Amino acid sequence: MADPKGFLKVTERELPKRRPVPVRIMDWKEVYEQGDPAQVRRQAGRCMDCGIPFCHQGCPLGNLIPEWNDLMWRGEGRAAIERLHATNNFPEFTGRLCPAPCESACVLGINQPAVTIKQVEVSIIDQAFGNGWVQPQPPGRLTGKTVAVVGSGPAGLAAAQQLTRAGHTVAVYERDDRIGGLLRYGIPDFKMEKKHLDARLAQMTAEGTRFRAGVEIGVDLSWDELRRRYDAVVVATGALVPRDLPIPGRDLPGVHFAMEYLTQANRRVAGEDVFDQITAEGKHVVVLGGGDTGADCMGTAHRQGALSVTNLAIGKQPSPTRPAEQPWPMHPTLFEVQSAHEEGGQRQYLASTVEFLANDAGEVRAIRVAETEYLDGRRVPKAGTEREIPADLVLLALGFTGPETDAAHDQLGLQASDRGNFARDADYATAEPGVFVAGDAGRGQSLIVWAIAEGRAAAASVDRYLEGETQLPSPIPATARAFAV
Repeated sequence: MADPKGFLKVTERELPKRRPVPVRIMDWKEVYEQGDPAQVRRQAGRCMDCGIPFCHQGCPLGNLIPEWNDLMWRGEGRAAIERLHATNNFPEFTGRLCPAPCESACVLGINQPAVTIKQVEVSIIDQAFGNGWVQPQPPGRLTGKTVAVVGSGPAGLAAAQQLTRAGHTVAVYERDDRIGGLLRYGIPDFKMEKKHLDARLAQMTAEGTRFRAGVEIGVDLSWDELRRRYDAVVVATGALVPRDLPIPGRDLPGVHFAMEYLTQANRRVAGEDVFDQITAEGKHVVVLGGGDTGADCMGTAHRQGALSVTNLAIGKQPSPTRPAEQPWPMHPTLFEVQSAHEEGGQRQYLASTVEFLANDAGEVRAIRVAETEYLDGRRVPKAGTEREIPADLVLLALGFTGPETDAAHDQLGLQASDRGNFARDADYATAEPGVFVAGDAGRGQSLIVWAIAEGRAAAASVDRYLEGETQLPSPIPATARAFAV
């Protein structure tokens, strides 16, 4: 185990400092300062090496957390990355973007602050890339089988890497002009700089994975033609249909979906020219939705020079401590202060938006909101509490309702489930032979760690379909497998 007395000697939870707000909002670099190896070692040493490591249960990937905590405490970084890569293809993504349900399940967290699992994880992979330990792993043989992966987010990339390493010839199709899905255009650079994505794509290219950007399946190439060309197809298109807010004034200029706004901002940061860009510069910005996407919009608006930023959530403010109805080791809903919240703006809860208001030019100038009240289990605006909030730019960050299914249904016969996702069985297979579904396209909007877990599990099913027996290691722990569908 790690330091046998570590959790007794070091009781504080330490994380790298965030760069000062006045400095970091002037650029798009990641908000955290360079990590201290001694701090990482101390925090890894707090791991108790529990008899039953509940962090395994909390992690959909089944990451071998006590093992690599021990290795980092001992200074064996190369062995640590080998253990981390055994279960997680992309720890540089999860270590930056995952909300860390493993930490909620940490046994030490019962009476002390949990081990900084996520920070140890990202330190392991950053050290590995820095030392050249992350090398291509091309297959020793080719099977002669071909697989198309549709979508290049975390689920699609995980499936593609696993299948390539098993010896299949894999092509990843992405309708955007560059590979990465929401990792590329949905996540701001201040949360994850794109150099991390590019480094992993370079490894995958060297291993033999082929990437086809700028090809929209269902438009540029039909789904049925794609199926005829390949021995198997993995659908990993994500759940990108945004949830709308159909209230008066919704069609006013200045009211946009959050992902439209973030995509343009990411393109601009990447050095692209963006025609008629949606920007927060010099505007009063209102973001509807209190989740991660809403926080991403806030941080982006700060960096673009917004006059004000207001974040509205229709529900109650979460508790700062674990609610009684979400006991350990569940992943609780907590009030979270992300880096974007530190940078300014206001957050308001129990706020129901009832109307978007126009100026003389027909553009949005304000929103009318009311307090939220609960009637018969429904959240409704409370009469007599209406007020206006200035808004030159309104961003809808209300989540997603599911994947785009029409073209795949019409051209290939893929069916939707009752929840609007692609229907599939316990092995990620659809009713169409040889077609599988992984990630948010099958489970709905979820966590990046679930996307990678499902990509790995779907790859194992595809491999069995193509070869008759799997050539891959167990992709997902039995404790989490029941929840993977």
